Amino acid sequence: MNNFYLLFDMELTPTIIMQTILNRYLDSSVKNTVKSLKTSLIILIVVYNIGTSWAHDPIFSPGPHVLFKKGVEIHTIVNTDKQGDSRINQQTLAIKYGLTGDWVVGLELPNKQISNNIASNSGIADVVLSTKYRFFRKDGLGKQHSAAMFARIKLDTSNSIAATNSTDALLGITYGYESLKWYRWASVRYRINQNLQNLKRGNRLFVDIAGGYRAKVNDYRKPDTVVLLELNGELMSQNQFTGGNQWFISPGVMWTLRNFAIKAGVQVPIVSNLNGNQQDTDYRAFVEFEWHF
Repeated sequence: MNNFYLLFDMELTPTIIMQTILNRYLDSSVKNTVKSLKTSLIILIVVYNIGTSWAHDPIFSPGPHVLFKKGVEIHTIVNTDKQGDSRINQQTLAIKYGLTGDWVVGLELPNKQISNNIASNSGIADVVLSTKYRFFRKDGLGKQHSAAMFARIKLDTSNSIAATNSTDALLGITYGYESLKWYRWASVRYRINQNLQNLKRGNRLFVDIAGGYRAKVNDYRKPDTVVLLELNGELMSQNQFTGGNQWFISPGVMWTLRNFAIKAGVQVPIVSNLNGNQQDTDYRAFVEFEWHF
C-alpha cells in the first residue's frame, strides 16, 4: 500500500521523470513504445495495490478488510434505530490496530440515548473489544478474493441505564471479492446474549449478502465513490420476550479521499415477524467517518 501512495504523492513522480527523458533523448517511435510501457506499469501498480488502496467493508455487515502491520484506523460512528414510539441513538468512537498484515484488534467506546413517548435515558454504554483474522487471500489481475473470521465481546463496563449490564459475545466469518469496478461480500454471525434475572434475550443469527459498484476508477489523489446494496437478515431465538425474524434491504454509499472515508446508509425492513409485543423496526440509519494512519 505504501508504494502505491508514494507513487502519486512524490513531488517528482515516475510519470514526470519518464516524460522528461522522453522529451530530451528519444525519437517519436521509441517515445510511443516507452509511453505504452509506462502506462502498463502504472496500471499494474494500481491492480497490485487494489487489495489495500481501495479496500472496503460493507456498511451494515462485516467484511474481510484488515489493516497493514502497525496501521491505525479511527472511526466515529453515528447511528439511529427507530422502532414505533421508541428511538435509540448511539455515537461510537472506535480504534483499530494492525498487529500483522492479516490480524487486527479493536476497541469501541459508545454513548447511547434511548427515548420513547414516556421517558428518555442516556449515558455511556458498554465497551466492546473486537478482533479479526484474514486466513485467505487470493490476488488476480485487477481482483482479490479474501476471507476472515472475527469475534466481538461486549463487556459489562457501564452502570448507565442505557447499558444492558450483560456480557455478550459474537462470532462470525466473512468473504469478500474486490475488483476495480465491482465488490461482493457475504457473512454469517452468531451473537450469544447473556440472560439476567430481569433481562431475557434469545441469541441471534445474522446472515448478510452485499454488493458494491464503482462507476469511475480514479487514482489515489482523487475522490472515490462506491454505491452499495445489502440484504441483512436477523434470526432471533424464540422465547416469551424476544424472538422472530427480520430482513432488511440496505442501500448505502462510501466516499473516500486518500486516507479518509465517509460511509452512510439506511436499513429498511422488508420482512418483520417478531414475537410478543416487540415493535417492528421502522428504519435504521448509519453514518461513519474513518481515518487510516
